[in-house]
Amino acid sequence: MTVVDEEAELARLDAEKYVSLVTFRKNGTGVATPVWIARDGTELLVFSERNAGKVKRIRHTPRVELTACDMLGKKTHGATVTGKARILDDAGSEHARKVIARRYGLLGRVTMLLSRLRGGPQRTVGIAITLSD
Repeated sequence: MTVVDEEAELARLDAEKYVSLVTFRKNGTGVATPVWIARDGTELLVFSERNAGKVKRIRHTPRVELTACDMLGKKTHGATVTGKARILDDAGSEHARKVIARRYGLLGRVTMLLSRLRGGPQRTVGIAITLSD
């Protein structure tokens, strides 16, 4: 992917409210999950419960696919892009939560507050995604 293409895809995905994040099982089967996403420089950030299946799958296979979708992830639109995901450390996860909260405004801030009340920052983890060819 060229720099121009990458910039355009980052901007396009960042403009979406929901993105279908496909992570892969050990046998290669993809599992799609609709997520909030926010751009941070050349990466896209996601947050998830630390023990969620997508986090376990990313630890095993960092390859992911991203497609814009509706809130339930049922209807996708636009091109699918591939990327490489990595689980963030505590400081990176806190940064991801702040970026996502800022991106989604009041709803984002309320969601992050409720997440903290349900288990603190150790309950969730940030995920950074870089796009690839």
